[in-house]
Amino acid sequence: MKFENITGSIIAMVTPYHEDGSVNFEVLTQLLERQIQAGTDAILTLGTTGEYSTMTHEEDATVVAHTIKVVDGRVPVIVGSGSNCTATQLEKSVEYQDMGADALLLIAPYYNKANPEGMYRHFASAADAVHIPCLLYNVPGRTGCSIPLPVAERLAKHPNICGIKEASGDMSYAMKIARLVGPDFSLWSGNDDITVPLLSVGASGVISVYANVMPAMCRQIVADYLGGNRARAAENQLRYLELINDLFMEVNPIPVKTAMNLMGLNVGPLRLPLCEMSAEHTAKLKKSLEEAGLL
Repeated sequence: MKFENITGSIIAMVTPYHEDGSVNFEVLTQLLERQIQAGTDAILTLGTTGEYSTMTHEEDATVVAHTIKVVDGRVPVIVGSGSNCTATQLEKSVEYQDMGADALLLIAPYYNKANPEGMYRHFASAADAVHIPCLLYNVPGRTGCSIPLPVAERLAKHPNICGIKEASGDMSYAMKIARLVGPDFSLWSGNDDITVPLLSVGASGVISVYANVMPAMCRQIVADYLGGNRARAAENQLRYLELINDLFMEVNPIPVKTAMNLMGLNVGPLRLPLCEMSAEHTAKLKKSLEEAGLL
């Protein structure tokens, strides 16, 4: 399925593991079916929430292949192919395209921070090498740097770059990015707590962690706003804001995998250096899940 003119809720999938740390493909199938049945508009695999940074390249490829097979064209599949190594990002981008990905998510280079020209070339080299749409991923809390606005402006003109997942939480920066929105470049909220504010300045939707626990409600918030029922969208954004915030009170995806395990979704453990949530935070998260009617 082509990733064109998509709006709504894109789920940032977790990667479920067995207790021995291996990928649990049976549960992954169940999670994908749950999302599709809830009306999720697209699937993102191998994002931050999917713990790709602690997976081997071979594991990445098997998760991508399994996801594409299970989804079977019912909704678009976006694959995170980003790396702080430009050559690795290019290699993965071509590989995942050839496996059947509908779009790619490219993260800003981390650790070896680039100057503006290096940042531009990092993204453009992958976009030049493929023929499917690419989303930029701005998440300075992870990478230590934001994509400079002039670089974003140049990249927005690239024929294979279709938008940006804006996850800085910086509304001032997001407002400047919103000015780039047009027929060929979309803005996606990468922060569940400001989905409605970003929709108000032209965002197409959200790439969501929260949708792992409440996929139908996440989609409804976006659909209501884009469909004209902005009051109900805002009401539900605020109604579930405490739960959304609690999903980030420790580093993602520790809280969301904890929540899903509490809900009986059996996503298993995390991989080091991520580990189990503190008892205090787990109790607070459990209370929020109960108040949302999920336990």
